[in-house]
Amino acid sequence: MNLPAATAQPDATTRTTRQRIGLLGATGTIGRATADALLRRGHDVVCLVRPRANGAAAGPGAAIAGLPEGVTIRAVDVSDPDVLARDGFAGQPFDAIVSCMASRTGAPADAWAIDHRAHLNVLDAARQVGVRHFVLLSAICVQKPLLAFQQAKLAFETALIDSGLRYSIVRPTAFFKSLSGQIERVRAGKPFLLFGDGTLTACKPISDGDLADFIARCLDETSRWNRILPIGGPGEAVTPRQQGEALFALLRRPARFRQVPVALLDAIIAGLSLGGAVVPSLAAKAELARIGRYYATESMLVLDPQTGRYDAAATPSTGSETLFDFYRAVLSGAAAPERGDHAVF
Repeated sequence: MNLPAATAQPDATTRTTRQRIGLLGATGTIGRATADALLRRGHDVVCLVRPRANGAAAGPGAAIAGLPEGVTIRAVDVSDPDVLARDGFAGQPFDAIVSCMASRTGAPADAWAIDHRAHLNVLDAARQVGVRHFVLLSAICVQKPLLAFQQAKLAFETALIDSGLRYSIVRPTAFFKSLSGQIERVRAGKPFLLFGDGTLTACKPISDGDLADFIARCLDETSRWNRILPIGGPGEAVTPRQQGEALFALLRRPARFRQVPVALLDAIIAGLSLGGAVVPSLAAKAELARIGRYYATESMLVLDPQTGRYDAAATPSTGSETLFDFYRAVLSGAAAPERGDHAVF
């Protein structure tokens, strides 16, 4: 379903009313920022978190480090529909669901279990307690679904659109944390690694805080209802080469790059795929390599379906923090984000 994107700016139909929100994925960096944004807007926030996420003890009300004061926390297995309904929603009314939940690796089994089936469980349970609005954090790369996790996300997007609930599907471009992996490498005097010449792709990176604010506003701004919403951060689109040049400039050092041919990734994928026919763990690594190749060769911008080209001008922007502001802060001593499975270098 191809729906027009809303603009990133608030409109005259904005209505801020206190709502009871079920938040999924709250223990991730974007989820924590979204919890903050929802609280600032006066909402009651119930975080439905997977048991033992970030060290949480199993059971409702478990304390989880990093979540803001003022939220209610319920540890619940979202893969079990009965447990989700009993311990998560508990038969209580909710106005909206905001999901920042995603598979941790993007591997096929994980993707279909979390990005699709677990979300279907939440959707079914939400309808039973009268939820009117479902805000989904998806990904802009589902425009060109070549990988299992993209297909799983797109399948749930379709289910959500067909559900009859009001929806807002947010498709952000690259996150700061996914573009921070080479900060320490460059600071240590090593060259910045590029695939190809570093201009194969571009993106409009968006900070956790700016994205969280955009997500929270979907509840109140009617221009974002029943829409698919691609969104990037402020400023022009940037290439990997420009990212490297900015890091070296901030460090006041001459830029040094090392180019990695995309053909090397193809060879790695072929080798792992061949070995995966015998060793299942190699098949999983082959899929992760395919994910890496995708991001090395595809831009995280709006895709023009007519031309098949990525269009920076058609990719909306929001917020105030740029990727280079973030680089400057980290180089000045701010804590780097938790990258986890976003790590590539």
